[in-house]
Amino acid sequence: MDINRKKLLKEEYKLRRPEMGIISYRCKSTGETFLGISNDTKASFNSCSFKLSGSWHPNKHLQELWNQYGEKDFELSVVKVLKYKDPADDHTEKLEKLLDQCLSENQDAKKIWK
Repeated sequence: MDINRKKLLKEEYKLRRPEMGIISYRCKSTGETFLGISNDTKASFNSCSFKLSGSWHPNKHLQELWNQYGEKDFELSVVKVLKYKDPADDHTEKLEKLLDQCLSENQDAKKIWK
């Protein structure tokens, strides 16, 4: 890869605006819902599902449900999307407030990452 192409790809990566928000894993069989914050929803779903498939997710209860019912029994969704201007800013505090709001709206939901 030439240097100009590499620079262009780096610049495009810096300027991308990934979807940020609250992701959800819901077990259809039990109705249990797990919520978590995400700076990049697509990447978070990929990472979390990979850990669950490898049986090394840190949330043991979510892992047990995944092992018992399988990937096909889970509904993955983005519950709320965070609107933001600058992707370089730290949006953690806003995402945590959004998560708290979602958890208060759904009292039975648990956090994906403890």
